[in-house]
Amino acid sequence: MRTVAVTKIGSLRDPDESTRGRIGVVDFPEQPLGPEDVRIRVAYAAICGSDPHLAEGFFGTDVPIGLGHELSGVVEALGKRATRNGLRVGDRVAGNFLRFCGTCRPCQEGKQQFCENIQEYNRPGMAETVTWHESQVYKLPDDVPLLKGCLLEPTSVAVRIADKTNIKVGDRVAICGGGPIGQLALQVLKMHGATSLTLIEPIADRREMALRHGAEHVIDPVAEDQQARADEITGGRGYDVVVDASGSPRAVRGLLDIAAKGATVVYGAMYPETFEMPLNLSDYLYLKELTLTGVFVSPYAFPRALQILPHLDVDELTRAVFPLENAVEAFEAHVSGAHPKVVIRCNELEAVSS
Repeated sequence: MRTVAVTKIGSLRDPDESTRGRIGVVDFPEQPLGPEDVRIRVAYAAICGSDPHLAEGFFGTDVPIGLGHELSGVVEALGKRATRNGLRVGDRVAGNFLRFCGTCRPCQEGKQQFCENIQEYNRPGMAETVTWHESQVYKLPDDVPLLKGCLLEPTSVAVRIADKTNIKVGDRVAICGGGPIGQLALQVLKMHGATSLTLIEPIADRREMALRHGAEHVIDPVAEDQQARADEITGGRGYDVVVDASGSPRAVRGLLDIAAKGATVVYGAMYPETFEMPLNLSDYLYLKELTLTGVFVSPYAFPRALQILPHLDVDELTRAVFPLENAVEAFEAHVSGAHPKVVIRCNELEAVSS
Protein backbone atom coordinates (compact mmCIF):
# COMPACT_ATOMS: atom_id res chain seq x y z
CA MET A 1 0.00 0.00 0.00
CA ARG A 2 1.53 3.30 -1.10
CA THR A 3 1.82 5.73 1.81
CA VAL A 4 3.36 9.17 2.17
CA ALA A 5 5.94 9.08 4.94
CA VAL A 6 8.87 10.87 6.52
CA THR A 7 11.93 9.01 5.28
CA LYS A 8 14.58 11.21 6.89
CA ILE A 9 14.36 13.23 10.10
CA GLY A 10 15.11 16.94 9.80
CA SER A 11 13.50 20.28 9.07
CA LEU A 12 11.85 20.41 5.65
CA ARG A 13 12.94 24.05 5.55
CA ASP A 14 16.63 23.36 6.18
CA PRO A 15 18.66 25.02 3.39
CA ASP A 16 21.33 22.33 3.77
CA GLU A 17 20.22 19.37 1.67
CA SER A 18 22.47 17.00 3.62
CA THR A 19 20.57 17.61 6.87
CA ARG A 20 17.14 18.50 5.46
CA GLY A 21 14.23 16.23 6.30
CA ARG A 22 12.81 14.14 3.50
CA ILE A 23 9.36 12.99 2.43
CA GLY A 24 8.75 9.98 0.19
CA VAL A 25 6.13 7.51 -0.99
CA VAL A 26 6.81 4.10 0.53
CA ASP A 27 5.06 0.73 0.69
CA PHE A 28 3.35 0.00 4.01
CA PRO A 29 1.42 -3.21 4.73
CA GLU A 30 -2.34 -2.75 4.59
CA GLN A 31 -3.81 -2.52 8.06
CA PRO A 32 -5.86 -5.53 9.23
CA LEU A 33 -9.65 -5.24 9.19
CA GLY A 34 -10.93 -6.04 12.66
CA PRO A 35 -14.55 -6.88 13.43
CA GLU A 36 -15.35 -3.25 14.34
CA ASP A 37 -13.15 -1.64 11.70
CA VAL A 38 -13.84 0.30 8.52
CA ARG A 39 -11.49 0.21 5.55
CA ILE A 40 -11.53 3.46 3.59
CA ARG A 41 -10.27 3.93 0.06
CA VAL A 42 -8.76 7.41 0.51
CA ALA A 43 -9.75 10.10 -1.97
CA TYR A 44 -7.99 13.16 -0.56
CA ALA A 45 -5.56 13.78 2.28
CA ALA A 46 -4.66 17.37 3.14
CA ILE A 47 -1.28 18.43 4.46
CA CYS A 48 -1.51 19.81 7.99
CA GLY A 49 0.83 22.43 9.42
CA SER A 50 1.85 19.83 12.00
CA ASP A 51 3.16 17.37 9.39
CA PRO A 52 6.55 19.13 9.03
CA HIS A 53 6.90 18.81 12.83
CA LEU A 54 6.74 15.04 12.45
CA ALA A 55 9.64 15.30 10.01
CA GLU A 56 11.54 17.16 12.72
CA GLY A 57 11.06 14.25 15.10
CA PHE A 58 8.38 15.85 17.29
CA PHE A 59 6.68 12.48 17.89
CA GLY A 60 9.63 10.12 17.39
CA THR A 61 12.49 9.52 15.02
CA ASP A 62 12.05 5.95 13.79
CA VAL A 63 11.52 6.25 10.04
CA PRO A 64 9.56 5.78 7.91
CA ILE A 65 6.82 7.71 9.73
CA GLY A 66 3.47 7.54 7.95
CA LEU A 67 1.66 10.85 7.50
CA GLY A 68 -1.90 12.01 7.01
CA HIS A 69 -4.84 12.69 9.30
CA GLU A 70 -7.04 15.10 7.31
CA LEU A 71 -8.76 12.83 4.84
CA SER A 72 -11.88 11.76 3.02
CA GLY A 73 -12.72 8.65 1.06
CA VAL A 74 -15.16 5.86 0.32
CA VAL A 75 -15.92 2.85 2.53
CA GLU A 76 -14.36 -0.19 0.89
CA ALA A 77 -14.97 -2.86 3.52
CA LEU A 78 -16.64 -3.26 6.90
CA GLY A 79 -15.83 -5.57 9.78
CA LYS A 80 -18.62 -7.91 10.87
CA ARG A 81 -19.72 -5.66 13.73
CA ALA A 82 -18.95 -2.26 12.13
CA THR A 83 -22.60 -1.52 11.46
CA ARG A 84 -23.80 0.27 14.58
CA ASN A 85 -23.74 3.77 13.09
CA GLY A 86 -25.27 2.73 9.78
CA LEU A 87 -22.18 2.76 7.57
CA ARG A 88 -22.31 0.86 4.30
CA VAL A 89 -19.80 -0.05 1.62
CA GLY A 90 -19.70 2.83 -0.87
CA ASP A 91 -20.46 5.56 1.68
CA ARG A 92 -18.48 8.77 1.35
CA VAL A 93 -16.78 9.44 4.69
CA ALA A 94 -14.22 11.43 6.68
CA GLY A 95 -13.13 11.03 10.24
CA ASN A 96 -11.07 11.47 13.36
CA PHE A 97 -7.57 10.01 13.09
CA LEU A 98 -7.53 9.44 16.87
CA ARG A 99 -9.13 6.42 18.45
CA PHE A 100 -10.06 7.09 22.07
CA CYS A 101 -10.03 3.92 24.16
CA GLY A 102 -13.09 4.80 26.23
CA THR A 103 -11.84 2.87 29.27
CA CYS A 104 -9.02 4.90 30.81
CA ARG A 105 -9.80 7.40 33.55
CA PRO A 106 -9.60 10.54 31.33
CA CYS A 107 -12.03 8.97 28.82
CA GLN A 108 -14.39 8.03 31.66
CA GLU A 109 -14.21 11.57 33.01
CA GLY A 110 -15.18 13.15 29.69
CA LYS A 111 -11.64 14.26 28.84
CA GLN A 112 -10.90 12.17 25.77
CA GLN A 113 -8.15 14.54 24.65
CA PHE A 114 -6.05 13.10 27.48
CA CYS A 115 -6.78 9.46 26.62
CA GLU A 116 -3.88 7.44 27.97
CA ASN A 117 -3.85 5.08 25.01
CA ILE A 118 -4.12 7.26 21.88
CA GLN A 119 -0.42 6.93 21.11
CA GLU A 120 -0.90 3.18 20.70
CA TYR A 121 -3.04 3.66 17.62
CA ASN A 122 -1.44 5.47 14.68
CA ARG A 123 -2.84 4.64 11.27
CA PRO A 124 -1.69 7.19 8.69
CA GLY A 125 -4.22 8.22 6.07
CA MET A 126 -2.07 9.86 3.38
CA ALA A 127 -2.22 6.50 1.64
CA GLU A 128 -4.21 4.41 -0.78
CA THR A 129 -6.31 3.01 2.07
CA VAL A 130 -6.68 3.46 5.80
CA THR A 131 -8.44 1.20 8.29
CA TRP A 132 -10.05 2.89 11.28
CA HIS A 133 -12.35 1.85 14.08
CA GLU A 134 -16.02 2.49 13.34
CA SER A 135 -16.14 5.11 16.11
CA GLN A 136 -13.72 7.29 14.15
CA VAL A 137 -15.68 7.41 10.90
CA TYR A 138 -18.39 9.89 9.86
CA LYS A 139 -20.58 9.74 6.78
CA LEU A 140 -20.37 12.97 4.79
CA PRO A 141 -23.53 14.94 3.95
CA ASP A 142 -24.71 14.50 0.37
CA ASP A 143 -23.90 18.13 -0.47
CA VAL A 144 -20.27 17.88 0.71
CA PRO A 145 -17.92 16.62 -2.04
CA LEU A 146 -14.96 14.46 -1.09
CA LEU A 147 -12.52 17.28 -1.74
CA LYS A 148 -14.28 19.47 0.82
CA GLY A 149 -14.79 16.51 3.13
CA CYS A 150 -11.06 16.11 3.77
CA LEU A 151 -11.30 19.32 5.80
CA LEU A 152 -13.57 17.79 8.44
CA GLU A 153 -10.68 17.27 10.86
CA PRO A 154 -9.31 20.85 10.69
CA THR A 155 -12.90 22.09 10.93
CA SER A 156 -13.22 20.11 14.16
CA VAL A 157 -10.17 21.98 15.47
CA ALA A 158 -11.84 25.30 14.67
CA VAL A 159 -14.96 24.11 16.52
CA ARG A 160 -12.86 23.13 19.53
CA ILE A 161 -11.13 26.51 19.49
CA ALA A 162 -14.55 28.17 19.55
CA ASP A 163 -15.52 25.96 22.49
CA LYS A 164 -12.43 27.01 24.43
CA THR A 165 -13.07 30.73 23.85
CA ASN A 166 -16.48 30.64 25.59
CA ILE A 167 -17.45 33.34 23.10
CA LYS A 168 -20.64 35.34 23.58
CA VAL A 169 -22.59 37.09 20.82
CA GLY A 170 -21.06 40.52 20.30
CA ASP A 171 -17.61 39.70 21.67
CA ARG A 172 -14.73 41.46 19.90
CA VAL A 173 -12.46 38.81 18.37
CA ALA A 174 -8.92 38.78 16.98
CA ILE A 175 -7.25 35.81 15.30
CA CYS A 176 -3.50 35.65 14.71
CA GLY A 177 -2.43 33.53 11.76
CA GLY A 178 -4.13 33.26 8.39
CA GLY A 179 -3.35 29.62 7.63
CA PRO A 180 -6.11 27.01 7.32
CA ILE A 181 -6.95 26.81 11.04
CA GLY A 182 -7.02 30.60 11.35
CA GLN A 183 -9.25 30.94 8.30
CA LEU A 184 -11.63 28.20 9.47
CA ALA A 185 -11.72 29.59 13.01
CA LEU A 186 -12.57 32.99 11.56
CA GLN A 187 -15.63 31.60 9.79
CA VAL A 188 -16.71 29.56 12.81
CA LEU A 189 -16.36 32.49 15.23
CA LYS A 190 -18.26 34.70 12.79
CA MET A 191 -21.12 32.18 13.13
CA HIS A 192 -20.94 32.72 16.91
CA GLY A 193 -21.59 36.45 16.57
CA ALA A 194 -18.03 37.78 16.71
CA THR A 195 -17.66 41.53 16.18
CA SER A 196 -14.67 43.68 15.26
CA LEU A 197 -13.45 40.40 13.75
CA THR A 198 -9.77 40.92 12.96
CA LEU A 199 -7.14 38.73 11.32
CA ILE A 200 -3.48 39.42 12.14
CA GLU A 201 -1.32 38.07 9.33
CA PRO A 202 1.84 39.27 7.51
CA ILE A 203 0.96 37.65 4.13
CA ALA A 204 -1.24 39.96 2.05
CA ASP A 205 -3.05 37.18 0.15
CA ARG A 206 -4.16 35.59 3.41
CA ARG A 207 -5.38 38.93 4.78
CA GLU A 208 -7.41 39.43 1.61
CA MET A 209 -8.80 35.92 1.88
CA ALA A 210 -9.96 36.64 5.43
CA LEU A 211 -11.76 39.79 4.27
CA ARG A 212 -13.59 37.72 1.65
CA HIS A 213 -14.79 35.32 4.34
CA GLY A 214 -16.05 37.55 7.10
CA ALA A 215 -13.18 39.53 8.65
CA GLU A 216 -14.04 43.16 9.31
CA HIS A 217 -10.43 44.21 9.78
CA VAL A 218 -6.94 42.91 9.06
CA ILE A 219 -3.60 43.86 10.59
CA ASP A 220 -0.17 43.42 9.03
CA PRO A 221 1.99 42.90 12.14
CA VAL A 222 5.16 43.67 10.19
CA ALA A 223 4.17 46.90 8.45
CA GLU A 224 1.74 48.22 11.08
CA ASP A 225 1.77 48.95 14.80
CA GLN A 226 -0.31 46.01 16.03
CA GLN A 227 -1.16 47.56 19.39
CA ALA A 228 -2.18 50.90 17.86
CA ARG A 229 -4.38 49.24 15.23
CA ALA A 230 -6.03 47.05 17.86
CA ASP A 231 -6.78 50.12 19.98
CA GLU A 232 -8.20 51.88 16.94
CA ILE A 233 -10.47 48.95 16.04
CA THR A 234 -11.72 48.30 19.59
CA GLY A 235 -11.88 51.88 20.83
CA GLY A 236 -9.00 51.18 23.20
CA ARG A 237 -10.83 48.37 25.01
CA GLY A 238 -9.01 45.42 23.46
CA TYR A 239 -10.43 42.12 22.21
CA ASP A 240 -12.65 39.94 24.38
CA VAL A 241 -11.38 36.83 22.58
CA VAL A 242 -7.90 36.40 21.11
CA VAL A 243 -6.90 33.25 19.23
CA ASP A 244 -3.43 32.31 18.08
CA ALA A 245 -3.45 29.99 15.08
CA SER A 246 0.05 30.90 13.93
CA GLY A 247 2.26 28.81 16.20
CA SER A 248 4.87 31.54 15.81
CA PRO A 249 7.00 32.39 18.88
CA ARG A 250 7.46 35.88 17.38
CA ALA A 251 3.71 36.48 17.41
CA VAL A 252 2.30 34.96 20.57
CA ARG A 253 3.65 37.28 23.25
CA GLY A 254 2.13 40.44 21.82
CA LEU A 255 -1.36 38.96 21.80
CA LEU A 256 -1.68 39.43 25.55
CA ASP A 257 -1.36 43.19 25.08
CA ILE A 258 -4.31 43.45 22.69
CA ALA A 259 -6.58 41.38 24.95
CA ALA A 260 -9.25 43.24 26.90
CA LYS A 261 -9.48 43.01 30.66
CA GLY A 262 -11.13 39.69 31.48
CA ALA A 263 -10.48 38.34 27.99
CA THR A 264 -9.84 34.74 26.97
CA VAL A 265 -6.68 34.00 24.98
CA VAL A 266 -6.55 30.63 23.20
CA TYR A 267 -3.25 29.28 21.94
CA GLY A 268 -4.61 26.99 19.26
CA ALA A 269 -1.48 25.89 17.40
CA MET A 270 1.53 23.60 17.84
CA TYR A 271 4.60 25.34 19.27
CA PRO A 272 8.29 24.43 19.35
CA GLU A 273 8.97 22.03 22.21
CA THR A 274 11.63 24.25 23.77
CA PHE A 275 9.79 27.56 23.41
CA GLU A 276 8.99 29.31 26.69
CA MET A 277 7.04 32.56 26.76
CA PRO A 278 7.79 35.13 29.47
CA LEU A 279 4.63 36.03 31.36
CA ASN A 280 4.20 38.84 33.86
CA LEU A 281 1.62 37.36 36.22
CA SER A 282 0.89 40.70 37.86
CA ASP A 283 0.06 42.44 34.59
CA TYR A 284 -1.85 39.72 32.78
CA LEU A 285 -3.38 37.39 35.35
CA TYR A 286 -3.79 39.70 38.33
CA LEU A 287 -4.60 43.12 36.93
CA LYS A 288 -6.20 41.99 33.63
CA GLU A 289 -7.59 38.64 34.87
CA LEU A 290 -6.90 37.01 31.50
CA THR A 291 -7.87 33.40 30.93
CA LEU A 292 -5.12 31.59 29.01
CA THR A 293 -5.79 28.18 27.50
CA GLY A 294 -4.74 25.93 24.64
CA VAL A 295 -5.95 23.24 22.28
CA PHE A 296 -4.41 19.79 21.84
CA VAL A 297 -6.95 17.75 19.85
CA SER A 298 -10.69 18.04 19.27
CA PRO A 299 -12.80 15.44 21.11
CA TYR A 300 -16.59 15.75 20.95
CA ALA A 301 -16.30 18.32 18.14
CA PHE A 302 -16.65 16.11 15.04
CA PRO A 303 -20.46 15.80 14.96
CA ARG A 304 -20.81 19.58 15.13
CA ALA A 305 -18.00 20.08 12.61
CA LEU A 306 -19.96 17.79 10.29
CA GLN A 307 -23.04 19.97 10.77
CA ILE A 308 -21.31 23.22 9.83
CA LEU A 309 -18.99 21.94 7.10
CA PRO A 310 -21.62 22.43 4.35
CA HIS A 311 -21.91 26.08 5.40
CA LEU A 312 -18.20 26.91 5.22
CA ASP A 313 -16.53 28.39 2.15
CA VAL A 314 -13.35 26.35 1.74
CA ASP A 315 -12.78 26.52 -2.01
CA GLU A 316 -9.61 28.56 -1.58
CA LEU A 317 -8.22 25.89 0.75
CA THR A 318 -8.69 23.06 -1.74
CA ARG A 319 -7.35 24.48 -5.01
CA ALA A 320 -3.80 23.11 -4.81
CA VAL A 321 -4.17 19.36 -5.41
CA PHE A 322 -1.27 16.99 -6.17
CA PRO A 323 -1.46 13.28 -7.06
CA LEU A 324 -0.05 10.79 -4.56
CA GLU A 325 3.00 10.06 -6.70
CA ASN A 326 3.89 13.77 -6.53
CA ALA A 327 3.83 13.93 -2.73
CA VAL A 328 7.37 15.31 -2.58
CA GLU A 329 6.35 18.24 -4.78
CA ALA A 330 3.20 18.69 -2.69
CA PHE A 331 5.24 19.11 0.49
CA GLU A 332 7.62 21.48 -1.28
CA ALA A 333 4.59 23.58 -2.23
CA HIS A 334 3.33 23.45 1.34
CA VAL A 335 6.66 24.56 2.79
CA SER A 336 6.93 27.38 0.24
CA GLY A 337 3.75 28.98 1.56
CA ALA A 338 2.55 29.57 -2.01
CA HIS A 339 -0.86 28.09 -1.18
CA PRO A 340 -3.03 28.44 1.93
CA LYS A 341 -3.52 24.66 1.87
CA VAL A 342 -2.16 21.72 -0.15
CA VAL A 343 -4.12 18.52 -0.76
CA ILE A 344 -2.90 15.14 -2.01
CA ARG A 345 -5.23 13.07 -4.21
CA CYS A 346 -4.67 9.46 -3.15
CA ASN A 347 -7.21 7.82 -5.49
CA GLU A 348 -9.52 9.01 -8.28
CA LEU A 349 -12.85 8.56 -6.52
CA GLU A 350 -14.90 11.76 -6.86
CA ALA A 351 -16.54 10.83 -10.15
CA VAL A 352 -17.53 7.30 -9.17
CA SER A 353 -18.89 8.24 -5.73
CA SER A 354 -20.91 11.35 -6.52
